[in-house]
Amino acid sequence: MKRTSLSVLAAAVLATLSITSVQANQPTHIEHVLLISVDGLHALDLQNFSISHPRSAMAQLARTGIEYTQAQTISPADSFPGLLALTTGGTPAVTGVYYDETYDRSLSPPGSHCSRIGTSVVYDESIDGPGADVGKPALKTSLLPLDPKGCEPVYPHSYLRVNTVFEIIRQAGGHTAWIDKHPVYEILNGPSGQGVEDLYTPEIGSNFEGLEDKHGDKITASIKRTERYDQAKVGALINEIDGFRHDGKTAAPVPMMFGLNLQAVNVGQKLAGYKDAQGHPTAQLEAALVHSDMLIGKIVSALREKNLLDSTLLIVTAKHGNGPIDPKAIRHVDKKAISRTIEHAVPGALAQITPDQGALIWLKNTRKTALVAQALEHHRKQLGIRRVLYGATLALRFPSPRTDSRTPDLIIIPQRGVIYAKAGDQKKAEHGGFVTDDTHVALLISNPHLTRAGELIQAPVFTTQVAPTLLASLGLSPNALEAVAKQGTPLLPGEDWQAFSATQNTGN
Repeated sequence: MKRTSLSVLAAAVLATLSITSVQANQPTHIEHVLLISVDGLHALDLQNFSISHPRSAMAQLARTGIEYTQAQTISPADSFPGLLALTTGGTPAVTGVYYDETYDRSLSPPGSHCSRIGTSVVYDESIDGPGADVGKPALKTSLLPLDPKGCEPVYPHSYLRVNTVFEIIRQAGGHTAWIDKHPVYEILNGPSGQGVEDLYTPEIGSNFEGLEDKHGDKITASIKRTERYDQAKVGALINEIDGFRHDGKTAAPVPMMFGLNLQAVNVGQKLAGYKDAQGHPTAQLEAALVHSDMLIGKIVSALREKNLLDSTLLIVTAKHGNGPIDPKAIRHVDKKAISRTIEHAVPGALAQITPDQGALIWLKNTRKTALVAQALEHHRKQLGIRRVLYGATLALRFPSPRTDSRTPDLIIIPQRGVIYAKAGDQKKAEHGGFVTDDTHVALLISNPHLTRAGELIQAPVFTTQVAPTLLASLGLSPNALEAVAKQGTPLLPGEDWQAFSATQNTGN
């Protein structure tokens, strides 16, 4: 009898230990998504860096993640539409946001009292309000375009036509945060205006924390100053991981959705560039990559220290690339030459031009489009033009400018390596276009419990697929995103994300 009792007791103890062991390795639900945009980071940069720095943070994340080697961001590949692709699941065709400097035929100019219709829409650092230099998302209402229906200012979040992942997560009761480079990134609040609870936007074009030099040169005129700027933002993000708002003073839940952008690689590409067409970085760009990787490593360490690594889906990607990669292909064309060509051919026709690694053109009269296109094509060689999109070719990508108030009338796709810039500008790279060096970006999704960890997926994917994927990983409906519903944006391949959101780690 006693032997039997001891046997039963032993069995019970073993069963308890077994259960405890299983519970210790139970499926960890994804409770947080952390999105990092290393602006300018190409898929080629990530591959080269992981090979040359096998112990780097990004290389280690790749070993516990899925790397998408053929990821494309949207076109035009600029920061504003690029970030919206990641957070709405849509292209400019549905977001209505083509760049940070555009034109809207249905709005009125700032300060016009709505006496005129049709205006440039400028959402950049030029409209910063008081406190923008220290991170307050403050804008000058007097510089915002006006909606003629009430003659009220149109904030960036109201300009956006579809909702964001931040809004959906807020509706589900989750805490949200974001850190970026300009106050205009309040656009992430979405049409409701309520998406991001903790928005921190230290102006990169100002003297943030004394980072301008004694001559007043901007932060982005120096890779080192940009690195220090990035480091300050990562410090704010780590405060959020530690259970505070970005200031490190006010207690807050660890956000369900949060992240930031890093700028040093972008600045390094512009100021120093690459050695060759294979994407081998110059020493200065290499240093910027190493610094950005170090900051990512700090973020990973902070997650690990707070026991959040298992429950966090970490996404490393880029809003845009920069081109050209090949230094021999660089050709600078005076951006004013495009305006002069249009003015000479059709005087008074130009309403707005936004040139970078390509050019978006709005006209005062859309019926003049063909004449302008002919003039541009006639000067194709001097202007470095490969192709002019307008009419039917433009309508294959975007709504017709005859029916949509924001679509450009013409888009210039330049010849390889052409950068439209101010006369005398010698930048090594730029973004904002439609070419591969602009659009072929890094995309890495990491979590210790991904079933296909360490895999390279070489199928073509788009950064618009990030938004529905991250919602699915949190157990939320991707179709709650209006852009996803309109454009049929699929989840990223390689994992059953909806099942993964509720899958437990069995220790295998």
